[in-house]
Amino acid sequence: MANNKAAKTGGTRPDLATLGGLLLAVGGILTGLMMEGGKIKDVAQVTAAMIVLGGTLGAVMVTTPLRVLLRAFKKLGRVFFDSAQPLAGTIDDIIGYAAQARKQGIVSLEQQAGAIADPFLRKALNLAVDGIDLSQIKNIMELEINMVEQDGEAEAKVFDAAGGYAPTIGIIGAVLGLIQVMKNLANIDEVGRGIAVAFVATVYGVGSANIFFLPAASKLRARLKEEVRRRELMLDGVLSIVEGLNPKLISSKLEGYIQQRPSKAQAKAAGRVAGAPAAAEG
Repeated sequence: MANNKAAKTGGTRPDLATLGGLLLAVGGILTGLMMEGGKIKDVAQVTAAMIVLGGTLGAVMVTTPLRVLLRAFKKLGRVFFDSAQPLAGTIDDIIGYAAQARKQGIVSLEQQAGAIADPFLRKALNLAVDGIDLSQIKNIMELEINMVEQDGEAEAKVFDAAGGYAPTIGIIGAVLGLIQVMKNLANIDEVGRGIAVAFVATVYGVGSANIFFLPAASKLRARLKEEVRRRELMLDGVLSIVEGLNPKLISSKLEGYIQQRPSKAQAKAAGRVAGAPAAAEG
């Protein structure tokens, strides 16, 4: 089946941009530290990490409803892994359904609709097969898209909040360290060492916010935009099938959703169109 072929081209794969970005950021900072004569152990402070991460997590928990917080943690994997299906494969599926509906009627898609892996496309096509009015299908599925957008934005805001709290918690950690330094003012060597350790918490706070938390929020929003675009494509395709549009027209209509080379179905349709004048001349 077409949808199975499309599924094989997707799958979950590591996001090299995220992994490479983290390695480059952390590696660049640590390399710069060592070039300035520092050592990695200078910033390897377990207590500072506990203060920053524990304080940040606690502040986020106070800010965010628990169900949203749990959803955000589950979506954390999407920062490191990309599971988006290619839009070209989805277009191929829709064009295949459109061709069958045009030849045999939309009711003939009932069996295929029940076997579709994607729940959004399955629901939209089932509504179409059941003879639901075009405007009703659009309203129902657009509502679902809006809910996905709202939920995704709420999850991204969890990491935005963490990125906002972490630097402040880092300052709190630094102040706590300076309090301990004040207890040893008589020993100047211990004072200097203590001040250095105290500011590690600030480094952790600012670093975690700008290297991970805020970028993670942006990455989740990027994933959300991809998912919304894919669902809009599916809905547009199903509505076009209900309208009874020609598969070639549907292909031309949906290709605006992608900025990559045409899918197999689109290339085939374009080839037929391009070859028509030549055949006529012959």
